[in-house]
Amino acid sequence: MIRFGVIGTNWITDRFLQSVKDMPDFSLTAVYSRTSDRAREFAEKYQVHNTFTTIEEMAKSNQLDAVYIASPNSFHASQAITFLNHGKHVLCEKPLASNAAEVEKMIMAANGNHVILMEAMRTIYLPNFSCIKGNLHKIGKVRRYVASYCQYSSRYDMYKSGTVLNAFNPFFSNGSLMDLGVYCIYPMVVLFGEPNEVKATGVMLESGVDGEGSLLIKYAEMEAVIMHSKITDSKLPSEIQGEEGTMIIDHIATPKHVEIRYRDGRKEVISTKQEKDGMYYEARAFVDLIQKGKRESSINSHEHSSVTARILDAARREIGLIFPADREINTPSDN
Repeated sequence: MIRFGVIGTNWITDRFLQSVKDMPDFSLTAVYSRTSDRAREFAEKYQVHNTFTTIEEMAKSNQLDAVYIASPNSFHASQAITFLNHGKHVLCEKPLASNAAEVEKMIMAANGNHVILMEAMRTIYLPNFSCIKGNLHKIGKVRRYVASYCQYSSRYDMYKSGTVLNAFNPFFSNGSLMDLGVYCIYPMVVLFGEPNEVKATGVMLESGVDGEGSLLIKYAEMEAVIMHSKITDSKLPSEIQGEEGTMIIDHIATPKHVEIRYRDGRKEVISTKQEKDGMYYEARAFVDLIQKGKRESSINSHEHSSVTARILDAARREIGLIFPADREINTPSDN
């Protein structure tokens, strides 16, 4: 049985806990929130008795083996490093940190304390991502990867009315690239590795974050085109174009239907049925790593997280997106 604590009492934490409710070796034993009332309220919903309002106190506790971090992006590094330094395994929501420098510090802390650090990028553990990887050879030499994730944010109307919530606040290292663009970038890194060149454009909002943008990414023998947005919707699928056919993916973040259309006119559906909530698969993989005494996932590796962070940094430099976290060295805090 792996005893978990959770950082963050928002909808994504609720979804995570719902996804693992039938996992026999997962046990929620601790809840953190900045306020004791919110911590107790959330803990009571899941019949948990251990609540904390300071990160350090929770990290020192002997009531948990691992922690799931779903706090704002700008707090990921400091909170994760605190837990890693106290010998706790960390599953941290994407993006792993505000920038590549923070990611490297997190990896150093994990390696130095012989514990697991894993980015909670659920996409690459989904059954249909395995189908994408397993059938990629069928389309011949890949020449272009096209990924789109454009979803009008439920918080954008409030932003337009004058209320800047976390999703559009640079203090929290947020914006379209970090929130949605990462879903397009991480699978690309898993499939094709680190690119040679990153170009990016974006539409900056008055709050200081990007509302939408595009990336043009160059590999030795192929290119990638990425579109992301929190201020518009798109119904376009994603594609991987090869010399012998094109793989069409209905949604890059949560693929449900994937098919290949060959140059000779044939069509082949390669997707499979997904039996469980998408977050279950990443949680199952994380728990398996702990139980098997491993220190790192092969598919969700430290290197994949590092490369993704470097691409995000490069794209942000291109569009002039700077976070407060870029200007200072973060130290562990209770935020």
